[in-house]
Amino acid sequence: LVLCFALGVVNVLLTTPLWVVNTRLKLQGAKFRNEDIVPTNYKGIIALWNGTFPSLLLVFNPAIQFMFYEGFKRKLLKKQQQLTSLDAFVIGAIAKAVATTLTYPLQTVQSILRFGRHRLNPENRTLGSLRNVLYLLQQRVRRFGLMGLYKGLEAKLLQTVLTAALMFLVYEKLTAATFTVMGLKHSRKH
Repeated sequence: LVLCFALGVVNVLLTTPLWVVNTRLKLQGAKFRNEDIVPTNYKGIIALWNGTFPSLLLVFNPAIQFMFYEGFKRKLLKKQQQLTSLDAFVIGAIAKAVATTLTYPLQTVQSILRFGRHRLNPENRTLGSLRNVLYLLQQRVRRFGLMGLYKGLEAKLLQTVLTAALMFLVYEKLTAATFTVMGLKHSRKH
């Protein structure tokens, strides 16, 4: 688990500049009705790591996803002998929906910081700090209410849930095939 977390951190540090550029290119020339979004000149190489702090926190998303998947799987295997393809697909989808819903407010802040055009907390101008993450979450709640933290969640769920469900289905099939090829008995509680 620690190794996975460390690899997630390295991945975030290496790929954040790519995501920042991707986000900014997509929104280039867009018109905004929100007065909190102001024009920004990107100065320096450090601006490529805008949104890194929430990205580091989002390393926990897959951990949450796998925790729920394994929990649902264990409960199901107490009632039946083995996991069906449909079981793996459904609990994979549910696990991803839970993980995405729990971490979505951070994903929203991550996007705002990557875009780099948001008025930051006047007390702390460091992009991506915990103080600014909390400030942006607070501003979103103040402006849109508690449900504002989940604005756009439907699109994100459509994007990620099907992919995760298919991934878990393939994972279970590959695991079973690997055990069969190796001549090992596939344990119910792997």
